[in-house]
Amino acid sequence: MIKTLVIGDPIEHSLSPAMQNEAFKQSEISGHYEKQRIKPEELKNFIQSIRNSDYKGFNVTIPHKVAIMPFLDEIDAEAKKIGAVNTVVNKNGRLVGYNTDGIGFLLGLKEKLTRPLNELNVLLIGAGGAARSIAYALLKEEPKRLSVANRTTERLVKLLNDLGNPNVEALTLKEAETLLCHFDVLINTTNAGMYPDLNSVPLKLEHLKSNAVVSDIVYNPLQTKWLQQAEEKGAVTDNGVSMLVMQGAMAFEKWTGTFPDTNKMKQTVLKHLRR
Repeated sequence: MIKTLVIGDPIEHSLSPAMQNEAFKQSEISGHYEKQRIKPEELKNFIQSIRNSDYKGFNVTIPHKVAIMPFLDEIDAEAKKIGAVNTVVNKNGRLVGYNTDGIGFLLGLKEKLTRPLNELNVLLIGAGGAARSIAYALLKEEPKRLSVANRTTERLVKLLNDLGNPNVEALTLKEAETLLCHFDVLINTTNAGMYPDLNSVPLKLEHLKSNAVVSDIVYNPLQTKWLQQAEEKGAVTDNGVSMLVMQGAMAFEKWTGTFPDTNKMKQTVLKHLRR
C-alpha cells in the first residue's frame, strides 16, 4: 500500500484526504492519504521520522512551504527558484521537494480569463509559499503589470528580491486598496476568510473594477466573504478548488506514476464543501 499525507498548521479544514483517497480508488491503486497537524517547532523532528517510515511522500501546506526546504535532501530546480515546496517524495529515505502549486493555480485561473495575461494588470496578495509559486508561474506568462501587496514589509521585500524581476511592484495593503481600479485580476494567497475565520478579508474592495477577475486560493468555505463581496460588485470569481485539485493530481502522479481523474477528484471536493 502507498501511504501519503498532508501536513500543516492548522490542518483540520483540509479536504486533501477525501480528494486523494478518491484518486487512489479511481486509479485502482492500493493507497491511503491522511492529514496530520505539525506545528512549526515540530517540523524538524517530523522530517527525521518520515525518512525511515513507509510513507511514499506528503503534501505541505501553511505555514511550512518555505520552512521545510532546509530539511530536505534535494529540491527540484523549479521549486528552488520559487523558494517553496508543496510536495515531497520519499525515495528510500531521501526526501525530494517539488512545487505543483503555481501550475495548478494557473490552469484554473485561465478558465476564467477572456484575455491573455500579457494584456492584464495583476495584483497578488500575500508573500508566503503559495504567493511565491503563483508569482513565479505568473511571470512566465509575462503579465502587463504584476504588483504584490502584503501585510508585512519584510516578507514582501524578500519575495521580490528572490523573484529577481525589476518589473514587479511592491505595494502596502492600503496602497493596493487605493489603486484597485487599475487591476484586471486580483489573487488572494493568504488564509484570510478560511474556515473557521470566516469573516476576515485580505483586502477591501471599495475601488474594484466591475469586470475584474477575483481569485481566492481558499476553498473552505467554497465562497469566502471576500469572493461574495467581489461578486456583488460584478466581478468574475474563482475559488481555490481548481488549484487544490490540479496541484494534488500532479503530486499524486509523482508518488504513483499515474495521473488521476481530476473530474472525480473535483466532484469529491465539491460534495464535501456543499455539506
